[in-house]
Amino acid sequence: MRGIADTGFLVAFVSRDDAFHDWAVNVAAQLDEPLLTCEAVLAETAFHLRNCKRVFELLEEGIVTLAFDCNDHLLQLNALASRYADRQPDLADLCLIRMSELFPKHPVVTLDWEDFRVYRRNKRETIPLLCPPGK
Repeated sequence: MRGIADTGFLVAFVSRDDAFHDWAVNVAAQLDEPLLTCEAVLAETAFHLRNCKRVFELLEEGIVTLAFDCNDHLLQLNALASRYADRQPDLADLCLIRMSELFPKHPVVTLDWEDFRVYRRNKRETIPLLCPPGK
């Protein structure tokens, strides 16, 4: 399975007491390659977990790999920030939208269904999502 990892998935995967931990572990068990992500997602994950070391271990274990550099996509990120200004997206969400444009066959693995059902890649395309049941 392939995908693009969002913060909520990574936090749920690491945190045994998270309501979506079992779902996240099941998703990770299906991986045949690391999920793609960006530094903004890793920074959010470290903040929520209060544990940078564990985030580095996710990289070392091959759960995720960095596949995005903001410097290479500043124009697109700025355009997305303007387009979705009313939703006040964070940098991680903007990067994930752009990553979905770059990797169109990869669903975004997220708990944030409410925002990602509104966001569009390439201005009009829905973003494929992998969310827990009921989301």
